[in-house]
Amino acid sequence: MSVVKRIIQDNIEKVKVDELLADEYAQAGYGGITLTKTPLGTQINLFAMRPGRVIGKRGRAIKAASERLENELGIPNPQITVVEVEVPELIPRIMAARIANALERGVHYRRAIFWSLRRTMESGAIGCEILLKGKLRSDRGRYEKVSDGYIPKSGDPALTYVKSATIHVKQKKGTFGVTVTIVPPDAKFPDKVDLTGLPVIEYPEEEVVLPEGVEPEAPEAVPEVAPEADVGAPEPKPAETVVAEELVEAEAPMPEPSEAEVAEIVPEESELPKEEEIETGAIEATPAESQVTPEPAEAEQPEAETGVDVEAEPIAEKVESVETEPEPQADEVKAPDAEPAEEEAEISETKVETVEASEDEKKEEEA
Repeated sequence: MSVVKRIIQDNIEKVKVDELLADEYAQAGYGGITLTKTPLGTQINLFAMRPGRVIGKRGRAIKAASERLENELGIPNPQITVVEVEVPELIPRIMAARIANALERGVHYRRAIFWSLRRTMESGAIGCEILLKGKLRSDRGRYEKVSDGYIPKSGDPALTYVKSATIHVKQKKGTFGVTVTIVPPDAKFPDKVDLTGLPVIEYPEEEVVLPEGVEPEAPEAVPEVAPEADVGAPEPKPAETVVAEELVEAEAPMPEPSEAEVAEIVPEESELPKEEEIETGAIEATPAESQVTPEPAEAEQPEAETGVDVEAEPIAEKVESVETEPEPQADEVKAPDAEPAEEEAEISETKVETVEASEDEKKEEEA
């Protein structure tokens, strides 16, 4: 037998075994087989969602399947190994069987295929395509196809990695064909290159040798550019600043006078006239001489000369009233005028003022 005929015969035998086991374990979530021939017999790995149903009670179901393969198909010494499927959403035959079961229960075909497509893509598949053919909505045959992700249609990747399965389901209108194509997440394609694992290559810096007497050029300093002022910004108003400064000066507290300055303002007791002298001299003084006006410069600017605070104003006023009183002189005594009543009233007023001023000064000195 030639090699070509031998390969064709092995593939036909594999398809027959696959169909027989699929019919036998349709309710166990059958997912396919791998067949390997050895000198001791034929090794078959069976993928299923529910291995318990494949094995059966005390291994009766799997023994029955082995005898059937040997008797019906003539496979020598078949040895079946059951493998549980970890991710059934990535097996095309299992997903096609689920869609077929949903259609048999009366679920709408669009709902069934979209549910299977979403579950397959959520499991990590690179691409998925579901094709449903038959008399879907009328007596005329049509097909419905949904797909998602990347699915190659030709070339070696399509033959090597892409998996496909077809299941037929009988309905009232006729037979539907469900074809599911899935690209597993471990598929590799020549046009998809990953450069994440490449090492980083460091190139040494080239050293430039300068001739003798030549110094390397210093890098030019970049001049700092001042930020441009906003064109639309308003200019500052000088009048407002001047007014603000004046207000600050006005609000600033005036310095309190020292003890020496206060002593200069308050006259000594020796300078003030005594009460007895004022009484004797006032009677002899003329009314013209008794009314002496104070100097204007001293009365108008008492604070500017002395720098006394506002609180010292009553003291200054009392001192001024005392200073304005003239001292009696015996040489300049004149005869009284014709109006003695008016003179006596003025003299009595001056006496009262001087006495009050002297009493207030004494109290302040004692305090």
